[in-house]
Amino acid sequence: MNIQRINELAKKSREVGLTDEEKLEQKKLRDEYIAAFRGNLKQTLDQTYILDEHGNKVKVGKKQ
Repeated sequence: MNIQRINELAKKSREVGLTDEEKLEQKKLRDEYIAAFRGNLKQTLDQTYILDEHGNKVKVGKKQ
């Protein structure tokens, strides 16, 4: 994943516009970035515990 390339395409988009090929590349890079971000967040939350009022560790889970 290349954050620098995402930023280059965003800047070019604002300044002069993107070709159809560059738009596809930008979408692909953004989708990869979002997938990686979500994966890292899920991994972090899977390892997160909260102390309840009795001092017991409770694993963070999906909201019902």
